[in-house]
Amino acid sequence: MKFTKMHGLGNDYIYINCLEETVEHPSELARRMSDRHFGVGGDGIVLILPWEEGNGFQMRMFNADGSEANMCGNASRCVGKYVYDRGLTRQREIPLKTGAGVRTLQITDQGGQAASIRVDMGEPSLEPSKIPVLWDGPDARDVLLPLDQQTFHATCVNTGTTHAVIFVEDAESFDVHGIGSRLEVHPLFPKRANVEFVTPLDRTHVRMRVWERGTGETMACGTGACATLVAASLRGLCERKAIIQLNGGPLTVEWDEKTNRLYQEGPAAFVFDGEYPSV
Repeated sequence: MKFTKMHGLGNDYIYINCLEETVEHPSELARRMSDRHFGVGGDGIVLILPWEEGNGFQMRMFNADGSEANMCGNASRCVGKYVYDRGLTRQREIPLKTGAGVRTLQITDQGGQAASIRVDMGEPSLEPSKIPVLWDGPDARDVLLPLDQQTFHATCVNTGTTHAVIFVEDAESFDVHGIGSRLEVHPLFPKRANVEFVTPLDRTHVRMRVWERGTGETMACGTGACATLVAASLRGLCERKAIIQLNGGPLTVEWDEKTNRLYQEGPAAFVFDGEYPSV
């Protein structure tokens, strides 16, 4: 089975062109291929499938632990670059069907290749039942997460998947692994959660580290960057358009006031092609 390793700001997945390949057991394949010692290594696998009725493509993604995820902004950009650069489409506006709904990819062409990709991420939800988070308030702007002797205040947002954004004094030195791994499986999150640890730097720059559900700390998370912008904007800590500084680099995110839709724009890159035995 042929595959392509790609990354968006260091958020690396293994991409399989299912217009040509067949994957029968994607969860098991994700666990095997994602292993950084005995497999290819990555944050998971992404299946690129045809979507003829939408005149576009479909994306299915599986985390390193084999669980299926609805949406990933970085992976969406990589899919856009893959199908454009590999000649599967020459459309510069590409419909992409995901587990969180249809997203539109806008390609910026440079020399016949996708130099950057802007993704329409849809509207964020703060409604507890849609995130989901077990919280009785009218929205999830300030959810209390007790953990041992501490209580974390989280802004919980669904931007295609579940996120809990926590503002900390210094994201650089924060114990993301120790706290993130435990908050991911907090009893208030029935489907677990991605957890962002965030420090605003100024009105247009925000530092973010992320603990991703089913994977651990990753270099970047597009849906998490969108959730971070929503949370920081709601708290008056940044503008509705800002640069979110991730471990893997900067991602530009905008929350349109008129449409309530989120947009993220950034690069995507090929790493290498290879072959792997099917499960």
